[in-house]
Amino acid sequence: MMIKKIELYPFPSDQIRELIIYGREDCHLCQDMMLALQRLQQQVSFDFKVVDIDSDPELAKRYGERIPVLMSPLTNQEICHYFLDLAALDDYLGKFR
Repeated sequence: MMIKKIELYPFPSDQIRELIIYGREDCHLCQDMMLALQRLQQQVSFDFKVVDIDSDPELAKRYGERIPVLMSPLTNQEICHYFLDLAALDDYLGKFR
């Protein structure tokens, strides 16, 4: 008898752990979120990149002053905004454990 492993999320694990912060320069909340994520990286394996919304008029229009926004580029899911929500991030990453 052959057993087939069922994967709920058929994404490579390295893609799952990539996150995006949408923000802008001179944004203290953006800096705070980046620092919090950097501290968290010492305990949890994930990567993130920062995208300056002012570099793209569509992003600037979409997010405006509602930054920073932590997103999953894989699922296009907003994880949190303004402040790092550890519970929301843990819930997101927990879906793929």
